[in-house]
Amino acid sequence: MSLLQIDAAQVQELLPAKDCIQAVREAMIAFSQDNVQVPLRSSIPLEYGKSLLIMPGASKELGFYGVKLISLHADNAQKGLPTIQGAIILFEYETGEPKAMIEGSSVTGLRTAAASALATQLLARPEAKTLGIFGAGLQAATHIDSIAAVRPIESVLVWARNHDAAVAFADQQSKRTGLSVSAVSDPAKAADTDIICTVTAASEPVLKGVWVKPGTHVNLVGSHSLSAREADTDLIVNARLYVDSLASTAAEAGDIMTPVQEGAIDMGHIIGEIGQVAIGDLAGRLNDKQITLYKSLGITAQDLFSAVSIYRRFLSVNTQ
Repeated sequence: MSLLQIDAAQVQELLPAKDCIQAVREAMIAFSQDNVQVPLRSSIPLEYGKSLLIMPGASKELGFYGVKLISLHADNAQKGLPTIQGAIILFEYETGEPKAMIEGSSVTGLRTAAASALATQLLARPEAKTLGIFGAGLQAATHIDSIAAVRPIESVLVWARNHDAAVAFADQQSKRTGLSVSAVSDPAKAADTDIICTVTAASEPVLKGVWVKPGTHVNLVGSHSLSAREADTDLIVNARLYVDSLASTAAEAGDIMTPVQEGAIDMGHIIGEIGQVAIGDLAGRLNDKQITLYKSLGITAQDLFSAVSIYRRFLSVNTQ
């Protein structure tokens, strides 16, 4: 048995944004059609701000199963270390042979942004050209790339609780992407855009519905527990709402379940899963005045399909 190891630099090279979006599209369709087995992820809390996530998934059609192991250490940012680290291990479906171990945080960054880009592709107005980013970490950078791959983005406004970090990030991303990327100190300004992506570690709302103009598309990405949310109840009530997984939403989406518990909405307020929109079973945006919203939690199907794409491309490149 030879276990192939693929590092973060190779992941970035082998899976550009557009290809990752296609892999995630296939993953979400397979998920909504029950063609991939994805149990709810397990989380082992270690101590405050630290946890281990265990995310298994399997697809006979794809020919692989696997597991993603991710460590979350919120205080690593202050140490100059990544807050998310881990690995994905791929197994051949028929034989059970381990085939590859792929650096996990880079895949997480790419596939999470690709899921937001897929939702943006399906729900945002075609002419949307301004992007508001809440957060200034890895996910903020990958979201700029992925959203720009599906909409003609001309300018990006970045807000973060640490304004100095937002300024440094905006300068770096302007140079890297060639886009107009600016930091703002007022979150309402970042919300006054055509597309909004929240990629923060906030436990209380950082995005208010009153700031969001008609016709906006919103991707809520950062929170993944019932006790945390990035958007207030007002935004959820007034948005046409889509999710990646209905089951995960009930178990993990504080952005949605808090308004449900408050009695502001019920579960019927959710239009459905984004995979159903990709298939054509559900309608997306109905008019240019609607606020559409995608709540992303991340599911292992996205990791599995992305990892298999990386593995196959690695083999193709290295056998030519």
